[in-house]
Amino acid sequence: MNEEWILQTKETRRVFCNATWVPLRASVEDKKGDLKEIGHVSEYFGCGSVAFPPEHRVFVEERLGWSDIGIGHTVAPYAYGDGYYASIDQYQYNDKEPIGFNLVYVLPQPVIGGNKWILSPDLIVALRLIKEGDNWVRPEENFVVVARETFDANGEHRLIEIKREFLIDYLAARNLSLRLSYYRQRVENVAALQNSNYSNLQTRSEERDNGRFELIVRDLNDVFGGSWAMFRAWRTDVDEDEDAPVMGPENDTNTGHESSDGQRGGYAGVRVEGEFWREEWVDHQSKSQRVRGDTDQNLPQFIVETDGTRMPSRALRNEDIGRWLWFRASVITELLNNRGFKLTWYTGETGAIQSTSGYKTHFGINSADLITVYANDIARLASWEQHVWAAHNTAPEGKVSSELLESQVKAKPASTHAVEELFFGSMRLLEDGFREKYNISLFAHDINDTEVGQQISRFSSKDRPTLLRLAKDIIRVFSDRLNVRELRKLSTHAEKDKLGSNKLLQSILAQSIGTDGAQRVFAEIAGAYDMRVGDAHPTGSKVTDAIKLAGVNEDNSPLRQGEQLIHNVGRSIWYTGKYLFGEPGGLVE
Repeated sequence: MNEEWILQTKETRRVFCNATWVPLRASVEDKKGDLKEIGHVSEYFGCGSVAFPPEHRVFVEERLGWSDIGIGHTVAPYAYGDGYYASIDQYQYNDKEPIGFNLVYVLPQPVIGGNKWILSPDLIVALRLIKEGDNWVRPEENFVVVARETFDANGEHRLIEIKREFLIDYLAARNLSLRLSYYRQRVENVAALQNSNYSNLQTRSEERDNGRFELIVRDLNDVFGGSWAMFRAWRTDVDEDEDAPVMGPENDTNTGHESSDGQRGGYAGVRVEGEFWREEWVDHQSKSQRVRGDTDQNLPQFIVETDGTRMPSRALRNEDIGRWLWFRASVITELLNNRGFKLTWYTGETGAIQSTSGYKTHFGINSADLITVYANDIARLASWEQHVWAAHNTAPEGKVSSELLESQVKAKPASTHAVEELFFGSMRLLEDGFREKYNISLFAHDINDTEVGQQISRFSSKDRPTLLRLAKDIIRVFSDRLNVRELRKLSTHAEKDKLGSNKLLQSILAQSIGTDGAQRVFAEIAGAYDMRVGDAHPTGSKVTDAIKLAGVNEDNSPLRQGEQLIHNVGRSIWYTGKYLFGEPGGLVE
């Protein structure tokens, strides 16, 4: 170690009032070597905190310090004999005089040992947090980590800290400021001061960076050596043979005692110790968008006219403003990359993005492959979601989605169906047919259509490589799941033991409509399978042939190619069921 380390010059300059993470309670120690031996190095950080209303600010600054607010201050409920009860969240300076609020509670566990630290339930509920592992996350903001807990090797709490952005939102809602009191200690035991990195240092105390720093240089023998004394007293009037002995009052005739003393020493070396204490405020900014619902003044602007004219989000949050906004289709895939977001389809060209904020944003796809959304539906979203949408905002082109207008203006939704829904619907119908007719499971394992549907979407197709990956996903949920063992039992093909999943199903279909007919039905599935194989090498004639076999027109936009691929494979699956089991209900060709 060196002088800068023991003097803590960098650490004392840093404050938590402008840091990303703020400790609410901390007792963190890192050490190596025996405490009383040369070579021992240790570092400790302890912190306590209490939130105070503004009327107590001056009193707190003048009267309360490390011993009152730091890690040693008592955080516990107390019931007085006269019926007064002090709940655990109250910070009392004097009995029955609560002046502040604890945000971390301490639960002693004398039976099993140790203490458990508990983050304020009021803070948890106000910010709507949930616990995941050692973190508290906020689902409404993409499961961002708001608070986190740290434990030592024995499972004891060492640190609870919170992101300042969320802390000051909560403090603003309650009109409180957080007072931190913390202590930093660094220690190193060296053989001799003059031959160490600390040869130029000597004991001193100073005010520094709004705190107090002390450097203490002492011989180890002065720290741990010295005199000791012991006194022992005992009773002499207890008859151990009595069944129920009773001791009388204590006096000189029924007691005995002895004492001893001595010296302890012989510790070689020097202890160099740097200590720093400081209190500071973490103040709110009078804004509480999450807890109190204050208006966010930093919302984005959106393009609303063909000339690029923009309007602020707050001006669009009005049901009576009949405007729509245009976005690149990439916004859908970016939103779906966020945990908890879901894509739902309403018609062939309209659907909704359900976000963790609880809203469903109804959208439509227009003739220019742009996403159109009613402006108010965007303006009501959480701030961070609006910024995601704003990043994909573009000038109007291709008019508003016709199917979206039918729903939102004419109140007459289109009767079309999304190819994604037809794809999964066709698989389920085929699966039901095999179960009813052959009493077998078509697929070796089940899937969640909603979850898988987030990947199998026309929006996944942005270029040729992503189109090929879409084909890979399609084959993964259909062909790769086919129950080969059961299909071989149904097939009459001469080489059925050598056939793969697609060929097995095709051979079973051929038993009903002939080899040529089954091959025509399975052509687009076979094309998608060959596209999957080409995923690793997206160029070349074989890939081009596979795309053509799948019935995809590469002159179309990537989005429409993805739509066409899903449609064609779904249609092949539907025809397979039709020719095996008759006309399926609920779907059209």
